Amino acid sequence: MRRLSARRLWACVYLAMFVTAASAQGGADSVLAALSLEEALVRTVSANPGLVAFGYQIDAAEGRLRQAQIPPGPELDAALQDVLGTNTHRGVRSAEATVSIAWVLERGVRERRVSAARAGVALRTIDAEIARLDVAAETARRFLGCLAFQERLSNAIEAVRLAEETVAAVRARVEAGSALEAELARAEAGLARAALDQEHDEHELLSAYHRLSAQWGDTVPDFSSVKGDVTALPGIEPFEALLARADGNPELARYMSRQRLAEAELRVAEARSRPDWRASAGLRRVEATDEFVLVGTIAIPLRTSGRNLGHVAEARADIARTEAEAVATRIDLETALFVLHQEFNHNLQLAAGLRDEVIPRLERALTDTRRAYELGRYGYFEWSVVQGELLQANSDLLEASVAAHQVVIEIERLTGVQAALPPAPQRGVP
Repeated sequence: MRRLSARRLWACVYLAMFVTAASAQGGADSVLAALSLEEALVRTVSANPGLVAFGYQIDAAEGRLRQAQIPPGPELDAALQDVLGTNTHRGVRSAEATVSIAWVLERGVRERRVSAARAGVALRTIDAEIARLDVAAETARRFLGCLAFQERLSNAIEAVRLAEETVAAVRARVEAGSALEAELARAEAGLARAALDQEHDEHELLSAYHRLSAQWGDTVPDFSSVKGDVTALPGIEPFEALLARADGNPELARYMSRQRLAEAELRVAEARSRPDWRASAGLRRVEATDEFVLVGTIAIPLRTSGRNLGHVAEARADIARTEAEAVATRIDLETALFVLHQEFNHNLQLAAGLRDEVIPRLERALTDTRRAYELGRYGYFEWSVVQGELLQANSDLLEASVAAHQVVIEIERLTGVQAALPPAPQRGVP
């Protein structure tokens, strides 16, 4: 199995820019280590079950290349004539025995077959590279999914903590006679719902770990968490720069290889339009005169009208089809890059607005609202609304960050090169 080239690891390696210390979800006494993205990539490229078949496809293509390089073998021809006749040809007195070697004059066909086989090896190699690239990108997505669920679980734990504080505060007011039992029941119901949400995120996180480990063939994860900070958003190159790099798209490279293969097959079809010649040379024994003589022949087939024209037309149509598909793919690629670039900028602005504007204000509002509730100036409804808005804002920030990273993975998978820039410093962070 061929190793994935360093250039082809872009779709995942960019995530290493935001890999940091291990997540707190693992626990201080965990016996399992936290997994980094680099470790996940190495495991995937070296052990992904789905990549095994591509290695065999390359081996098969190389076998066809070796077969194409083998010239046609010579033929040994033995002939005996003028025997067992009558009169002067009675018995073997006038016999003539000829032993000759014949071979085919391919007239350039084998060289063209070899060129076509080499193009086939190149195409299978690119197919394998694309498969490795896709598998590595999928590992990046699943790794990102693990980071996202770790953060969702952290948010759920925070929601439970806030719900517990709310229940304690409401219970104190109920016991003091300044609040109704109904408020306590609502607070306890909110706590129960928060606990259910936490349980949901816990089992989703465990499933995400299993989906990630399946990328290298493990059915049971041997890690307790993944390392990274999903909210550390990278920058991205301008759209014009990404468009200039579009030629690095692996699918376009595949079309180039397919075009070379089709052109090589056209040359083979054209060469086969010329019939092969057969030549032979040998010795003849003339029994009547007790002599040996040299003999030689050459067979030139008569040209048949329309010979191999169908294969030539098919090869030319394949070339034209490949060129048309490459143009269509290029148009789709440019459109997808533009849409993804716009989506990334939107998610970046959304995350910045939530982080710098919305969440700080809601945190202050929550502190003031709780103080007002404890003083009897606000009711439970006002307090719970602010809590819900803050939790939702934190969730929206997480989802916007995840979406931004997903867009970068897709952009880099489309371009075949790294597009992410180092994360921009957050407001107030040196």
